Amino acid sequence: MANTATNVTTGKPKTGGAIFYAPIGTTLPTDTTTALDAAFVSLGYISEDGLSNENSPESDELNAWGGDVVYSYQTSRSDTFGFTMIEALNPEVLKVVYGSKNVTGSLATGITVKANSDDLSEYAWVVDMVLRGGVAKRVVIPCAKVTEIGEISYTDNDAVGYEVTISATPDTAGNTHYEYLKSSGL
Repeated sequence: MANTATNVTTGKPKTGGAIFYAPIGTTLPTDTTTALDAAFVSLGYISEDGLSNENSPESDELNAWGGDVVYSYQTSRSDTFGFTMIEALNPEVLKVVYGSKNVTGSLATGITVKANSDDLSEYAWVVDMVLRGGVAKRVVIPCAKVTEIGEISYTDNDAVGYEVTISATPDTAGNTHYEYLKSSGL
């Protein structure tokens, strides 16, 4: 099999929004073209760092007397996604960071945010992007919640951003996320 340079790609957000979330139990798409259920809400612009996914097993080893490694086994496998939401004035972004019951109001009426130690909710997530040659890619995460929030900076020259890590848990089939790719045919 020869190397194919056209298989090298970058990922760009789909026009109109790239990262969406919805309550658990919302109908999930199983391809790149099906319209999202109306329950999915866009989180708006994401920072230029885009989306990262760490999907790596951790292992341990058994050693024989004398030190030879005789067996390696998986001890865990986490599946996390990281991104920074930069629409700091978007109530939906604030709900993801602080919890939906801790954010009330609108910009017109005034937004109130309560920061506390309440456990954040699990959601279904969808990420839509476009790869080289117009190839659509959709990542569907049936169940994940925010497990890390980065430092929030307020400066003159950078957008206020909410850097989050979401951690996926297995669905009833044992899968933590699904990836769908399809050429646009152009």
